[in-house]
Amino acid sequence: METAAFNNNEVALFEEQLQPSVVSTDKPFIQANTIESSLEEIKSRHVIPVFTRDNEPVISHADFIESVVNVASSIYVGETLLKPSIRLSHAIKGRIPEAKDKPANALLEHEKTLYYERMAFVLEIPTIQDEIDGNQLSLTIGGVKAYNLDNLYARKGADEHFKIFIGFQNKVCTNLCVWTDGYLNDLKVKSLGQLKACIRTMIEGYNANYHIHALRALSNYGLTEQQFAILIGKCRMYNHLPSNMKNEIIPLQLSDTQLGTVAKDYYRDNSFCRMNDGSINLWRLYNLFTGANKSSYIDTFIDRSVNSFHFVDLLRGALDSKSTNWFLN
Repeated sequence: METAAFNNNEVALFEEQLQPSVVSTDKPFIQANTIESSLEEIKSRHVIPVFTRDNEPVISHADFIESVVNVASSIYVGETLLKPSIRLSHAIKGRIPEAKDKPANALLEHEKTLYYERMAFVLEIPTIQDEIDGNQLSLTIGGVKAYNLDNLYARKGADEHFKIFIGFQNKVCTNLCVWTDGYLNDLKVKSLGQLKACIRTMIEGYNANYHIHALRALSNYGLTEQQFAILIGKCRMYNHLPSNMKNEIIPLQLSDTQLGTVAKDYYRDNSFCRMNDGSINLWRLYNLFTGANKSSYIDTFIDRSVNSFHFVDLLRGALDSKSTNWFLN
């Protein structure tokens, strides 16, 4: 029988390897409409939604985070795991029955209930690092949970949806470097045991060396100022193309506002701006994309992060083979 509880070995690993005094990043890895929280606050103050047909609890945000920490601890034995950095959005407020007739401004703290519909977190392993173009990268694992994707009108045992990923975080700017081989974008499970098994499978199947090799290759290719201008213009044009043309092109999923941020940071970013001759290598361009992506909502944040790498890697392939790419021609 599967169980939601940790066994004694799991608890020991959790307590021994997690560094409770150091948070995985001192800067937000996502901004948009999110707020910062902690695992302790979620566990002590936030109520847990239930399946309405049988009043059984869903897999909570805290359960999810602790499962990732536990599985990562058991795989990366001897490595340091920092305290998870957690961002929340879409507050669902309520009140206890005894306070149903009180005006909102008269509610006492113990009469209020609260949970957040959407949550994203990252867990940094700083003892597994590499460097690209002078930027230090740390191995990072994380996930996204959105209760709005679950059918809470069902019974316990219905599919619960999660997103999990493993990749690297650029310590210069807290940008996440994630690609398809380290990402499960619509994981459906029925129990905490299944969730842990899927987390383990994803982590064990991830090839960190290959990912770093692919990221490092980006610094060997660059765009001229004219090519960058064409790229930004074509990205803005993409959404207005006829459907038959769109179907043949891999898009960049950033919004027009985010593309404006990329154009601005091409000139102004302290770490990833253009060179003196106006050129920019693809590693810097990729970080401009992932930096702009921080303004995405939790719902689209990781998908756009993965898309950013895929998009820039296609540019690299076109430059390497001197083949045609619609965004550059």
